[in-house]
Amino acid sequence: MAKPMTKTQLVAALAEEMGTDKKSANVALEAMTGLITREVSAGGAVTLPGVGKIYCRERPERMVRNPATGEQFKKEADKVVKMTIAKALKDSVNG
Repeated sequence: MAKPMTKTQLVAALAEEMGTDKKSANVALEAMTGLITREVSAGGAVTLPGVGKIYCRERPERMVRNPATGEQFKKEADKVVKMTIAKALKDSVNG
């Protein structure tokens, strides 16, 4: 498996793709990240065309087990961020 792209590599690739400098690409990436974070944390969803949909889902209260001690306890309801991958991306990886 290939190593994941770092933020520095992503900014450099984005700058090259946009035909701009790395500083502008970094500003664009930070703005996109902030926008997605605000929308999803407010309970909304963000669709990135060709990539997928990022959304927040609530998990109910449930019983969990501590693997070290075997003790069972009740875990409070919480929220988790999920992502559904777009069919176009799946097809490009598998095709």
